[in-house]
Amino acid sequence: MQPLEQLPIPLLLWYREHARDLPWRQNPTPYRVWVSEIMLQQTRVAAVLDYYRRFLQAAPTVQDLAALPEDSLMKLWQGLGYYSRARNLQKAARQIVDDWGGVFPNTYEDIRSLAGVGDYTAGAIASIAFGLPVPAVDGNVLRVTARITGDEGDITSPAMKKKVTAALAEIIPVDAPGAFNQAMMELGATVCLPNGAPQCHRCPAAFLCRAHREGTTGRIPVKAPKKPRRVEERRVYLLFHENAVALRRRSARGLLAGLWEYPNAPADEPDFLNELGLAPQGLTLAAVGKHIFTHIEWHLTALAGELPGDELPPGWVWAELSQLREIYALPNAFQFAAPAVERRLAKTESEGGTAI
Repeated sequence: MQPLEQLPIPLLLWYREHARDLPWRQNPTPYRVWVSEIMLQQTRVAAVLDYYRRFLQAAPTVQDLAALPEDSLMKLWQGLGYYSRARNLQKAARQIVDDWGGVFPNTYEDIRSLAGVGDYTAGAIASIAFGLPVPAVDGNVLRVTARITGDEGDITSPAMKKKVTAALAEIIPVDAPGAFNQAMMELGATVCLPNGAPQCHRCPAAFLCRAHREGTTGRIPVKAPKKPRRVEERRVYLLFHENAVALRRRSARGLLAGLWEYPNAPADEPDFLNELGLAPQGLTLAAVGKHIFTHIEWHLTALAGELPGDELPPGWVWAELSQLREIYALPNAFQFAAPAVERRLAKTESEGGTAI
């Protein structure tokens, strides 16, 4: 990976001129860097900006995060997806409070020991917040490095990640490791784009990039093909009584663990409601939707109906419109049904429906 030896100086000069003005780059404390890096995992910068600001308003310190009620935490995270990130964030905050007296750990190894923190996140925090010369290797960095060096190894493989990490550890500037790591990420996010669409004319590394020179940017980086997702047909039940809709909390383990949802079941389980002793009146089609997870694709059909009474199975709750907006966090998978729910609840409220 010899071309990398010439990379730091032109890269850092480019970054000084072209770095985006992002809120977590202002006053990059360990806590602020950590929260931003967790939010940015598999999530676009534009989607994170407002969430980041709201999150820091609600939990400006690690102690505030550790003490945040779970439903408040999930509501802050609603819409970002991958909710295990939020739970691990709070679990790690409690580790910091309990094991380090509320002071953020300042070595790579200790940062890496926090819940939900992997090699990349630990490297980002260590380098940006503490100035430690540790690479932070994410998908952007892997792509940039593979193209510069012309490496056609599979960037999804642990061996390739290990190889790139070792190569970058040899060249990372000891006096500017955080800037170097952020510059590599910035280059991948804004110039060395995926899917064969790099903007090589804007790249400070074009003069030493083997893929650019050999015309192989469309082929590099190499990724092993993904396995096809499993498709599940599911029915979602919007069950109303007076001015509220029924919610249940998902299991504490597995997909969307512990989050609130509209009751739902596989489409091949038509007796789902009967087995719970529920007999909604006038079930009609309310909405259809689709949601894609990493390994599963849900095809969703929402049916709406009225329950004659207010008794619900254990663990279920009635939620009014204001509570849906302010308290209960529903995953993105169920947002396709939100307009139908809001229309029904708003109509009842305007007609003077009775509170449950």
